[in-house]
Amino acid sequence: MDIYTFGPVAAVLDAAYSVVTGLQHLLDPVAGGASAALAIVAITLLLRLLLIPVGRSQVRAEFTRRRLAPRLQELQRRYKGKPEVLQQKTMELYTNEKASPIAGLLPALAQAPVLSVVYGLFILPSVNGHANGLLAENLFGAPLGTSFAHLVTTGAISTDLLVYGALLVVIASVAFASRRVALAFTRPADVAAPAMARMNAALSWLPFVTVVFAALVPLAATIYLAVTTTWTLVERQVLRRRLA
Repeated sequence: MDIYTFGPVAAVLDAAYSVVTGLQHLLDPVAGGASAALAIVAITLLLRLLLIPVGRSQVRAEFTRRRLAPRLQELQRRYKGKPEVLQQKTMELYTNEKASPIAGLLPALAQAPVLSVVYGLFILPSVNGHANGLLAENLFGAPLGTSFAHLVTTGAISTDLLVYGALLVVIASVAFASRRVALAFTRPADVAAPAMARMNAALSWLPFVTVVFAALVPLAATIYLAVTTTWTLVERQVLRRRLA
């Protein structure tokens, strides 16, 4: 079953579509043909502003994991052959520190439905039974409803590729910066916990998955991904400095 065709979800998606197209019409006198793309940028920034409390809770959870990492490593060393005792001592540590091993996970899950609805606006050819007009628009001549991969596989070499390519470079640059920042932030905990270091090193490559994904989805979604990944990188850095 396509979740976007489910009645309540389709209604919410349609309402979001009305908001984005309303923004497009407001921007049209100023932005002209780029109004749809700017509306996508505007709604993405508005959404990220509303989700700042979620980002804040996730950064707090990062600090908690880094602070407790040496003590968790010590517990794992001391009770290596006693899994039941290790579990008990680990939970006692989290309880005493008024922390949770899944801190930051629940807020992230809570925002998933919101992000999914907004993202659906930029990939679906139809919304609640009517055509998605956003995908019929363009940015500097590049159609918002066509993907970078489609243009490449069809051999359509044109200036449209420059628009897609520029956005992919932005997303790749953000992914590279995000990886370096993440590794630098987790390094103090990783020194005390080699196992965590290996896990963090593997997870640090995840932002590059977005680059591949952005090349496969319509340009409208690529714009969304470029804006939201850039925002996330800057937001995390600001929050880490304020909460350090």
